[in-house]
Amino acid sequence: MPVIDSHVHLYPSGLNRDPSGWAAVRGETHWALLSLRQRKNGRPVQAFPEVSGLLRAMDEAGIVRAVLLGWYWQRAESCAEQNRFYAECVRLHPDRLSAFAALQPAAGREPALAELRRARDEGLAGLGELSPHSQGYAVDDPVFREVLALAAELKLPVNLHVTDPEGWDYPGRVMTPLTDFIGLANQFPHATFILAHWGGLLPMDRGSTKLPANIYYDTAASPLLYGPEIWRNFIREAGPDHVLFGSDFPLNLYPRLESEPEIARLVREAQLSGISADSLAAVFYENAKRVLRL
Repeated sequence: MPVIDSHVHLYPSGLNRDPSGWAAVRGETHWALLSLRQRKNGRPVQAFPEVSGLLRAMDEAGIVRAVLLGWYWQRAESCAEQNRFYAECVRLHPDRLSAFAALQPAAGREPALAELRRARDEGLAGLGELSPHSQGYAVDDPVFREVLALAAELKLPVNLHVTDPEGWDYPGRVMTPLTDFIGLANQFPHATFILAHWGGLLPMDRGSTKLPANIYYDTAASPLLYGPEIWRNFIREAGPDHVLFGSDFPLNLYPRLESEPEIARLVREAQLSGISADSLAAVFYENAKRVLRL
């Protein structure tokens, strides 16, 4: 069964060579706190492979295509650097990689909209991973609203970082009220929103309340957040057509079991989770192909 990984990250070589130094020079303090200090079971969970490392992990896991997600950088210059890097990755590996654009709306209206249009013209296929709560602008910020309106017009899906309000604490954790995402989806009904990390369990917290149909969820970082039962329980509440497989590579999702990040073990976890073959096909491939317009 083919698999699309809708949530992976890569970083430019300069960052990979010296993550701490790069973050200090760029003023990316929040990323440094998240990526360089976050540990699970006493081990760091963040790795810094080159593109070749991602392609190897994809081959080992049967991933036919991966979607490179930008980061929710504090500085617009960091967003632009990552977008140019991603455009080159997609140019070199068009059969294996797609990419979303990083963006900082706090940089101002003209720079933000121009960067989004440039990224689209360079072949990037979406926007995100964004996090208003981490990047320093409000969900009702007028520039952010213009960005979302343009993304909807250009038919670019938007991936948003979501933190489970009941989740475990870690360095750099920022709360993301779930009602903010419902509000955005209602206010921009023609935009497509993908809420990362199982959407902070949004569908499981709403009971019988109907959620906007333009909200989808990815499974990024699942083993670091939840047990394997999440697949069956979440899909029962949200439905299989609204879940996209995402690994959050190059996080090491199983630090007790693996010394290096991989995707294959997460694929196996989903396969053994007890969800139906039809649901698995939707989550692994069909939803991403449709929602991300691949």
